[in-house]
Amino acid sequence: MSTVPLIDIAPFLRGNPDEMRRVAREVGRVCREIGFFFLDGHGIAEAGFSEIYDVSKAFFRLDADAKASVAQPAPDVVRGYIGYGAAALADTLGEATPPDLKESFSAGPVDVPAGEPYYTSTLARAHFAPNRWPERPYEFGTVWTRYYRAMTRLAADMMRLFALALDLPEGFFDDKIDRHVAILGAMYYPDQAVPPEPGQLRAGAHTDFTTLTILRPDAAPGGLQVMTKAGDWAPVKAPPDTFVVNIGDLMARWTNDRWVSTLHRVVNPPPDARLGSERLSVGFFHETNYDTLVECLPSCQSPENPPKYAPVLAGEHLYTQFTRQARNADPGETSAVTAS
Repeated sequence: MSTVPLIDIAPFLRGNPDEMRRVAREVGRVCREIGFFFLDGHGIAEAGFSEIYDVSKAFFRLDADAKASVAQPAPDVVRGYIGYGAAALADTLGEATPPDLKESFSAGPVDVPAGEPYYTSTLARAHFAPNRWPERPYEFGTVWTRYYRAMTRLAADMMRLFALALDLPEGFFDDKIDRHVAILGAMYYPDQAVPPEPGQLRAGAHTDFTTLTILRPDAAPGGLQVMTKAGDWAPVKAPPDTFVVNIGDLMARWTNDRWVSTLHRVVNPPPDARLGSERLSVGFFHETNYDTLVECLPSCQSPENPPKYAPVLAGEHLYTQFTRQARNADPGETSAVTAS
């Protein structure tokens, strides 16, 4: 039996109050116990994932110059291509490791109104920076934009579900995510022609920075693992047509650690499978509006269980984590927010 449970949210999406509460209770239990689950019944057509998977893999197979033409311009501007070995996610937890064995491409909000001060203020930092779409494959930007919008809708459904699971009104998070700064990322793990250094992984152990992650990995050797309560690493093998959803640090802060942001990593393929183990994962790293104040929810505190964390602006928390994992590298070989 998998360490990570399967949750079907179709009954929640159909809107029957009893079924909505039942699914919410199930989600609340899983988020308290491990903070990871496989998501079924989500309503995202397989064709929608297949097209972003195919176009992303085609991009990563381009020559180095083509990829560098849309390089990430700075550590705090999470847009475009991030080179191989240019980030180390374990750094975000203060653990010194060799760089991660991956390349990445990242995009941010796709429907940003022009001329509104909210999107250009000092607090906005680079959260609404323009996306950097490559010229090849020619359909890349169109496909990514379509998938970003689909993930935005799914993430909004998940936040409504989370609200019910936390004994809050269903729409509690609505005005906190209506101008969100989520990152859509593709993580590419090439074949390993050279053996990894000691302690070097495809993605080092870390927790995600944001509210929740909605991930679609493939089934290639060398994949995602999650830390169990017993302190062991357990593989995460998603059933067909499901997403892997996990809680991020901001949701853990919001819930006073009632819900857990669980340590996870991406391991290397077995030595006899280093060639022929190319792997691609596509993740939507959901974030709130940058000016949302994340502080302990009323339903997650009491006189016996006071808030553990000081309130924090979501955008400032995210900015700090963006820049913490950068390694000394040229522009275009800077850090990425994404993993898994």
